[in-house]
Amino acid sequence: MLARIYRPAKNAMQSGKAKTKDWVLEFEPASARKPDPLMGWTQSSDMNGQIRLTFETRDEAVAYAQRHEIAFQLFEPKTPKRIIKAYADNFAANRKQPWTH
Repeated sequence: MLARIYRPAKNAMQSGKAKTKDWVLEFEPASARKPDPLMGWTQSSDMNGQIRLTFETRDEAVAYAQRHEIAFQLFEPKTPKRIIKAYADNFAANRKQPWTH
């Protein structure tokens, strides 16, 4: 029973950063999912796949896993590279490529 501790990335469909501050502990799937023969829905016999715990800090999540003797992998978040731009830069005189229209 291996768990992953990570901080979720920003949702690609939204511009906000909600739910990206907390750390998440999720269990790796123990078995592969298989389709139900009648309906075609995926099914799994792994009940730990339904557990998703959130913590405010990484240290709290690691302490919880160690206290309950859960083997875990820790994934550090990657900080995005910020490119700060202003709308006025489109009309600057020292622009590298001239714009025409």
